Amino acid sequence: MANEHEQKWDRCLADSAVKIATGLGVGIVFSVLFFKRRTWPVAFGSGVGLGMGYSNCQQDFRSPYQLHGHRVKEQ
Repeated sequence: MANEHEQKWDRCLADSAVKIATGLGVGIVFSVLFFKRRTWPVAFGSGVGLGMGYSNCQQDFRSPYQLHGHRVKEQ
């Protein structure tokens, strides 16, 4: 059980880091190209990424019987 909990935390942190970095990158691109180098698109993109990561973590911890990435072969 503890190993499964550790795997969920690892997956949660990795997923959140990817989503925050993607939101940050999209915010920087929009800030440079469309909004005259203002900071709010960067903050907004990072916040959206953080919110998506948090939502995914909540879903992952609330559904204890869901398998992630395991393929079951039919016989």
